[in-house]
Amino acid sequence: MAGGQERTLRRKIKSVQSTKKITKAMELIAASRIQKAISRMANARPYYREISEIVRDLVRAASLPKNPYTEPSGSLGVSVVISVTSDRGLCGIYNSSVLRATERLSESLSAKGSKVEIVGVGKKAQNFFKFQEIKVATQVNGVTETPTYVQAMYILGSVLDRYERGEVSEVYIISHRFVSIGVQNLETTQLLPISKEQLEADASKSSGSFDFEFEPSREAIVVPLFRQFTLARLFALLLEASAAEYAYRQRAMKSASENAEELSRRYRRLLNRARQDSITTEIMEIVGGAEALKGGEGLDDRD
Repeated sequence: MAGGQERTLRRKIKSVQSTKKITKAMELIAASRIQKAISRMANARPYYREISEIVRDLVRAASLPKNPYTEPSGSLGVSVVISVTSDRGLCGIYNSSVLRATERLSESLSAKGSKVEIVGVGKKAQNFFKFQEIKVATQVNGVTETPTYVQAMYILGSVLDRYERGEVSEVYIISHRFVSIGVQNLETTQLLPISKEQLEADASKSSGSFDFEFEPSREAIVVPLFRQFTLARLFALLLEASAAEYAYRQRAMKSASENAEELSRRYRRLLNRARQDSITTEIMEIVGGAEALKGGEGLDDRD
């Protein structure tokens, strides 16, 4: 019985150690990819910063022509919700928190009378909404590992066309924001309409007055500029979501490795106890046998 228990425990220890090797390797890979994701964020930041400053300065310098990006129609129509998840799992609550937030926002918008269209980013969103039998207007996979500006255009391009025609009233994105390797926050960001008050507040941080000359015209420039600004904003959020995914995966794999080590120690203690019990039993059997032999010899001498 003891021998069978020892064999079982040894198999479990071997299995746990094998799992630990995998989780440790995944932890190291995630740590390496975090640095690459941070580098991509840094490379994209100058463009986003410059176009943001242009928009803020434009808002401060002159009254904007009427445009759908800052002055929506006001009527409730179609609300687009972009749900950013990963293509792979093993990253803690990264996906589940996004999907729960997507459900809550969709219910809130529907309660206000808006028709909700979901744009799923990542296979986890696809699988979840398919299981929940929720219709997804657009599904895009293969984005979050290494997002590109072209992918951002693909996700948002048709939505922007419809928004400019007045067919979409507002656009939200639910994603994780990357603060640091240790801190990532889930946020719901309203991409459209752009808050004019927020732009004016940002513009007030810069000093001086600006006199712009518009070529070909102010009206012809404003809409394409806001379109590029919105695409740059989405791209920046996708880059942050990618870095956050790897940070979540690194922590999840580190926790899994630590749990595997603790489980391995527990099995080793049980194995040592089983071996000790087995040795104790064998010693007792030997001592008992020796005592029995001594007792038998004493009876022979009396005879």
